[in-house]
Order: sequence, then C-alpha cells, then structure tokens
Amino acid sequence: MSSLHSHDHHDHGGHDHSGHAGHGHGHGHHHHHHGGDPVSGAALWRRMILALVLVLFAIAAASLVQVHSGEATVVTRFGDPARVLLKPGLNWRWPAPFEASIPVDLRLRTTSSGLQDVGTRDGLRIIVQAYVAWQVQGDDDNVKRFMRAVQNQPDEAARQIRTFIGSALETTASSFDLSSLINTDASQVRIAEFETQLRQQISQQLLATYGVRVAQVGIERLTLPSVTLNATVDRMRAERETIATERTAIGKREAAQIRSGAERDARMLQADASVKAADIEAQSRVDAAKIYGQAYARAPQLYSLLRSLDTLGTVVTPGTRLVLRTDAAPFRVLVDGPPTLDKPTQDKKPSGTQP
Repeated sequence: MSSLHSHDHHDHGGHDHSGHAGHGHGHGHHHHHHGGDPVSGAALWRRMILALVLVLFAIAAASLVQVHSGEATVVTRFGDPARVLLKPGLNWRWPAPFEASIPVDLRLRTTSSGLQDVGTRDGLRIIVQAYVAWQVQGDDDNVKRFMRAVQNQPDEAARQIRTFIGSALETTASSFDLSSLINTDASQVRIAEFETQLRQQISQQLLATYGVRVAQVGIERLTLPSVTLNATVDRMRAERETIATERTAIGKREAAQIRSGAERDARMLQADASVKAADIEAQSRVDAAKIYGQAYARAPQLYSLLRSLDTLGTVVTPGTRLVLRTDAAPFRVLVDGPPTLDKPTQDKKPSGTQP
C-alpha cells in the first residue's frame, strides 16, 4: 500500500509539477525561442560561408594551370585547342568541363629510321640508317598543329617521322654515286652533303605537317650488301688497274723522253767529239808530214825504212798470211838489214896505198 501510495503521490506530484512545469516550460520554451535563434542563425551563416569558401577554393584550384619549364600547355575548350601557354608559371583557365589543360613536351627527341635498303645513282644498293633530332616548335600555331596531327602522342609522331625519313633516304641516295659515299679516298666522300640534302627534304614537311622542328639529321650506319660489296671491290680493282696503267704509260713516256734527250745529247757530244777528233787528226797529219819531211831531209834511207815498216804494220795483221818475195820491198829490209852508209871519200884508203 505504501508503495502504491508513494507511486500515486509521485504521479500526482509529477502531474502537478508537470502541469506547473508545463506552464513554466511553456514560458521557458518561449524564452528559448527568442534567445536561441541568433545563435543558430550565426552558426548556419558561418557554415554557409565556410562552404562557400571551400567551393570557391575548389573552383580556384581547378582553374589554376601550372606550366613547367620545357613544356607548353594547351588549353582546350570543349576539346578544341583554344590557346597555348608557353611561359613557365601559374595561369588561369575556366574549370572543367568548360576548359581543360594538356601539357605538350617541347624537349629534344631523337628518332632512328632503322636499316633501309636504298639504291644509288649508279644502280648499286646500300644499307643506310639515319637519325633525326626533333622537337615541337615552341609557338602557338605549331603546338596546336602537333596536337591536331598526333593528338599529343610523341610515339605516334616518331613513327610517322620514320616513314618520312625512309622516303627521303630513297630519294637522297638516288642523287649520289656509291663512290661518293664509300671511298678509300676521304676527299671523295660526301656524307655531310648527303645529310644536308636529307635534312632539307624532311624539314619543311615535318614543320608544315606536325609542327616539328628538325634540329639535326645524321647517318648512324652505312654498309653494303654482299652483291654491292663484290661489285664495289671489282670497281675499285678496275680503278686501281686503270691508275696503274696510266702511271705506267706516264713512266714510259717520261723514260722515252729522257732516253731521247740522252741520245740527242750523246749525238751532239759525239758530233762535237768527231769534229774535234777530225781537227786533231788533220793537225796530227800536218805535224806528221812535217816530221816526215824533216826526217827525209836528214836521212832519206832511214825514212824509206820507217815508211816500209809502217806499210807492213798496216797491211799485215795477226790473221794475215802472205807469201811474198823477200828480196822485194818492203820485205827486202828483213833480209838485207838496214843499208850501210858510205863513209866519206876522205876516210877511204886506196888499196895498196901505204900510209
């Protein structure tokens, strides 16, 4: 019972209290409504401002574009290139989906043509490999041209550049003889001219088609197939034989000229010597005639003897056999000996005369 009474009393008190409290609560609730509305409104405004700041920050972040060094940034508007940003730093654009930014690499790249079998002007084949150093030209028109041509894909650009190089190699090689590209004489090799002509063929085409500037073109490898190698060896051998023949002919001609000059000089010297010899011989004959005259005047018999001996020396040689009378001149002197000279008459004594 007490428990029940207590419960009822609790309920009654609670009821009265609640009724009284209800009146007070109603009054308090009224005060809470008038006193709590500014606090809730300020918090709501703060939240709205914060959300607005966050939205603006997100929009600003989405509108900022950073251009790196060595790159160009293409701003596209609904997929179409609208403008190109070239200066490194921060720039503005409309946020997506209105505008988007695409970086384009402006650094130097190299592309190799691979081994190409091409023909020379003289009908021979060579295997050549070239490289191209290229980069996207850093201006608005060419960057947009690169974007439209290959969709900003450097690998696709390199593939198409290789096609250009292959065609240019075939055309350029047809303007040169094999000896102008491969030769043992370095002064005959025109590789630099080959590279210059190759660059001239592809530079304008790549710039006009892809917006790509060609910085350098070079030959990486140049070799010969087996057929061309054999033909080249034969040609070089023929050239060497021709050169050897020409030099031999020149040597023979010079030798003939030297020999002719020597013979001419020898004939001139011989003629001079003959003239001098004739002069000397004539003078010797004159001198001999004088000597013979003087000898004959002094000793006629001795002169006759000496002349006979001279005649023998002229007629008789080691192979000559003669059968002659020894009592005839000039052999008579061999039998009789030299003639005896008669003494003066005053020296002779008459026979039977006494001194």
